Amino acid sequence: MPRTKGDHEARRRDVSEAVWRVLAAHGFDGLTLRAVAAELGATTGLLTHYFPAKRDLLAHALDLLDERTAARPRRSAGQGLAAVRAALLDILPLTAEATASNRVWVSSWDTALADPALSEGHAGRYARSRVRLGELIATAQELGELPPGDPARLAAGAQAFTLGLVVQALFDPAAFPPEHQVALVDDYLTSLAGGPSESGPTRSEPPLS
Repeated sequence: MPRTKGDHEARRRDVSEAVWRVLAAHGFDGLTLRAVAAELGATTGLLTHYFPAKRDLLAHALDLLDERTAARPRRSAGQGLAAVRAALLDILPLTAEATASNRVWVSSWDTALADPALSEGHAGRYARSRVRLGELIATAQELGELPPGDPARLAAGAQAFTLGLVVQALFDPAAFPPEHQVALVDDYLTSLAGGPSESGPTRSEPPLS
């Protein structure tokens, strides 16, 4: 019987799930057509219908990572500085799921840097994230919770701080447990708002929405 469009879409979903499982287990260094085929229980020949070249597989993996990240539950925090805080916490490896996702993201950096097109895609992702963060910062400024300043520049600094914290937490989770990561974010935002940072216990992390 000829395959239907539904059969094709179902098979493509199966392939995508296999790609994600390989990514989650081995990162981008371990992402090969052979590894995905073994995970899927198929031949590499079948996969070439979806990914004619290794670069196609990598591009699809980055799209999957985008989709998975976007689908993660987000904290509900209203507007202003609380919304900025929630956006930064949503980036950090504070849960097992967020840690796994961040591990895949970090493993993708070397792969993307080696390919100009993939690198451009990554740059666009981080630029869009800065734009969204800048909008939250601008609202906090309008509410008087943050001092005047270029929201885009402040967003770039906040993003750089948070991504640096991600790397430290992944490499040394014992030194950067979730509660310490939250405390560092609170210290950063207090400093950004122009107040003294607190060395004592931080506020408890807000629940996920």
